[in-house]
Amino acid sequence: MSREQYTPPTLQDRNAGPSSSSQQSQTQQTTSQPYTGGGFNLTAASLDALGDDSRPIHYLCGDCDARVTLKKGDAIRCKECGYRVLYKERTNRMIQFQAR
Repeated sequence: MSREQYTPPTLQDRNAGPSSSSQQSQTQQTTSQPYTGGGFNLTAASLDALGDDSRPIHYLCGDCDARVTLKKGDAIRCKECGYRVLYKERTNRMIQFQAR
């Protein structure tokens, strides 16, 4: 098989082999067996638990100190002044470091 003909396996196509038939892939997709490729144990429940990528992230503008909310795919630019340097806000979660 040449390099151009090879298609890498994905989570939807659970067969790692290039010579697998479509009937085998359909039967494997209907079963509830987790995909264990690459040392990871991924199931549909664990994929949902990874997090939603569409949630907004809050940033601070480097020029006017305005609070900017961005989602995935938004332009990295302040909506007030157009400045392109944004700083991620500090987390509100309790973080404790052990110093020795």
